[in-house]
Amino acid sequence: MKNPPKPTQLITKEFAKQLNANYNKKKGTTLTTAKGVKKEDANAVWYSLEALESYIHYIKTNGAQEGYNVDGIRFYFGVYPDDEKHGEKAGLTTLFLVPTGKKIEDNTAKVQSFALVAEPASVDIQSLDPMNYGNIGRPPSLVY
Repeated sequence: MKNPPKPTQLITKEFAKQLNANYNKKKGTTLTTAKGVKKEDANAVWYSLEALESYIHYIKTNGAQEGYNVDGIRFYFGVYPDDEKHGEKAGLTTLFLVPTGKKIEDNTAKVQSFALVAEPASVDIQSLDPMNYGNIGRPPSLVY
């Protein structure tokens, strides 16, 4: 079996360690809740390959059914509401995934133009559900 091509966005382990150390130093991983309790915040989120593959299948299939060419996933940082409903995650950082893409246009009735037109940027596909609830691990703060 032939090895797949190496992705172009890879970084060195050393640079990854530097990025993680910078995050831990500049963003801090300790927070104080509304009740004055100090908590260690998450600095990493883990999703299983199975969960990611399932989500990719979901967004590609449902995006196509809704007329989108799904072309990526945008990762957003968030913070859980600081209430009892969210239990131990209350007030902690999270990472959620949102599919991106472009609406597929029906070109059958259009007259072909030779003018250069900028291709529209990928947008968040609001009609598909975002994915959340990765595992922040125990303890929440990890060091790469």
